Amino acid sequence: MKFQKLLILSCLFLVGLTFQSCGSSKSTTSSKKSEVSKSTSNLKTKSYKKKVVACYYHDKFNGRKTASGATFDNKKQTAAHKKLPFGTEVKVTNRANGKWVRVIINDRGPFVRGREIDLSKKAFMDITDDPKKGLLDVDIEIVEK
Repeated sequence: MKFQKLLILSCLFLVGLTFQSCGSSKSTTSSKKSEVSKSTSNLKTKSYKKKVVACYYHDKFNGRKTASGATFDNKKQTAAHKKLPFGTEVKVTNRANGKWVRVIINDRGPFVRGREIDLSKKAFMDITDDPKKGLLDVDIEIVEK
C-alpha cells in the first residue's frame, strides 16, 4: 500500500515537471545554470552517501523510455539510481572541485558494480573538470522540500 502511494506521488511529480518544462527556453536555461554552483546558500539537503562513484549515460539512450516512463534526454538534469524513488531530487557534488548539480531520479541503474549513480551527460559535464573522464568521485545529498 505504501509503495503504491509513493509510486502515484512520484508519477504526479514527474507529470508536474513535464508541464513545468514546457515554459520558455530562456527561463529554463537560466535556471539550469544556477543549479551548478560551488555554494549551497539556500539549498536544504540531507546527506545520503559520501565518496561514491558517478558515471554518465551514453548518447545511444537518447529517446528511449526510462524505468519511470519518461523519455530519456541527455541534455536534461536527470539521473538513475538503484533505490531512490522516482522524482527524488538529489544534489551531486564532485569531490575534486566542489562543483555540484541538482538532478531528478527518473531511471534505475547503474548496473555496474562500484557505481552509485548514473548522471545524464549534461549533469556530468556540468560538474567535471575533464570531459574525457567517464567517472567521478561524488557525494550525494537528498534535496529537502
